[in-house]
Amino acid sequence: MYVCLCKAVTDKQIKDAAYNGASSMRCLNKELGVATQCGKCAVTAKQILREHKSQVTQFDPQTTPNFVDATLGKAL
Repeated sequence: MYVCLCKAVTDKQIKDAAYNGASSMRCLNKELGVATQCGKCAVTAKQILREHKSQVTQFDPQTTPNFVDATLGKAL
């Protein structure tokens, strides 16, 4: 889905940028040009970025204490 019509940026591009290290709107502005024209996409772009951060934090073995690999039944 297109998030930023002015710059033709999709939600997938924002998710990919977040996966590759974009951690703020400033990063998305610089990398993809999100919210640099009319700004109507800023709220949605922030939401996608926030959702990505929460998913990464929730499932990151480095930040989740006692993370257990369900297939092996062992702590990582």
